[in-house]
Amino acid sequence: MRIAVLLALIVGACATQEAPHTTMSTPVLFDFTNASVARGWRSVDDDVMGGVSSSRIEPGVDSGPRGARFVGTVSLENNGGFASIRSTPAPLGLAGAEGLELELIGDGHTYKLSIRLDSDFDGVSYQANLTPPAGITSRTRIAFRELVPMWRGRRVPDAAPFDPARATQVGLVIGDKQAGAFELGLVAIRALYP
Repeated sequence: MRIAVLLALIVGACATQEAPHTTMSTPVLFDFTNASVARGWRSVDDDVMGGVSSSRIEPGVDSGPRGARFVGTVSLENNGGFASIRSTPAPLGLAGAEGLELELIGDGHTYKLSIRLDSDFDGVSYQANLTPPAGITSRTRIAFRELVPMWRGRRVPDAAPFDPARATQVGLVIGDKQAGAFELGLVAIRALYP
């Protein structure tokens, strides 16, 4: 009898034990609820090549949980068609990271995450598309293995593999013929570590 009870206790304990699961550490790289963080970013629009699109990053009023906004208008005139913002070039300390988590408030448009491995104004950036849900705060995770090397909207098949340890700039881009006004809410960007 005692053996049966003991066996039942062991089986019950095993049945209620949770299966192991992996969790990711997510330190914050950019906290846009802090107004000074947004002031460290700048716009780079198609006017650098003759276009007339325009954008800006607006810190939140008195900071707060809704963070900053990436706002502007994309125009296809004069062979233009993109607007972007990017962080000030500086080592991001992403060695060992597996990706980024972006906490955003979407507007129905598709954007691109863009990461650069140098401080050059123009050159290869590693990109991935994201379409955050409109009107709500959501989190999108992008693994570094999903990034595609791009230069001026074209793939660069012979580019060096993405190396998170060399990452120096993070940016967001809207293009792909999405003409008109846009507004993307920015809450935070976090690194994903195993």
